[in-house]
Amino acid sequence: MIRILVVDDDFNVSHIHSEYVSRVEGFEVVGEAASVAEAVQAVRAHHPDLLLLDIFLPDGTGLDVLRQLIQDQGDARPDAFVITADHDISTVRAAMKLGAVGYLVKPFSSADLAERLNAYRELHHRMDTLGLVSGTVATDQADVDALFSAVRPPAIPRVPVKGHSAPTLTAIHQALRTAGSALSATEAAELTGVSRATAQRYLTYLEKEGIARLELRYGATGRPEHRYRIAR
Repeated sequence: MIRILVVDDDFNVSHIHSEYVSRVEGFEVVGEAASVAEAVQAVRAHHPDLLLLDIFLPDGTGLDVLRQLIQDQGDARPDAFVITADHDISTVRAAMKLGAVGYLVKPFSSADLAERLNAYRELHHRMDTLGLVSGTVATDQADVDALFSAVRPPAIPRVPVKGHSAPTLTAIHQALRTAGSALSATEAAELTGVSRATAQRYLTYLEKEGIARLELRYGATGRPEHRYRIAR
């Protein structure tokens, strides 16, 4: 089990996040903390693997927690997902510099958190497989790239000014990500409730941006069918 400490100054929000964690296989909440001081003490007491760390705390910030843990524990400190309503770029940059492995902006759904946690679990699995936990170094570039990208979900491209809408783009993107196989424009349209022509336009855009990959399925006669899947 991957052990998680939830840090949030709002008692109710902390419980909600703990409930979200409980729905994801392979994770358990070992404690909750509501301040910088409580978080540092709880890390020392419970030795979590991962923090769900709010930025705004009554006696400082989540960044202060990270700084204190770096000072106290160095490389032995737990990883952290920074969770906050603040999406100012300077805060994101500071969290990255302090070693945060993920960033979630409130409000988010249990599915959003589950996606990050499952990716984090995959990261641990890859590290075990490659022997990095015992100190060996991965020698393959693909392995290194996979480790660095494990907790970062596929990006959604910036929506063009004309001809596309963010909700539709997100819906098509989500349909591709959750599909068990490559989708045709007709199938994507049925899943998202848009017309086939609209689905085709968004699929083409995602393929152009490198988010989707085009596959050609050849039948007995006629033109090949265009099908799309998330690019890996």
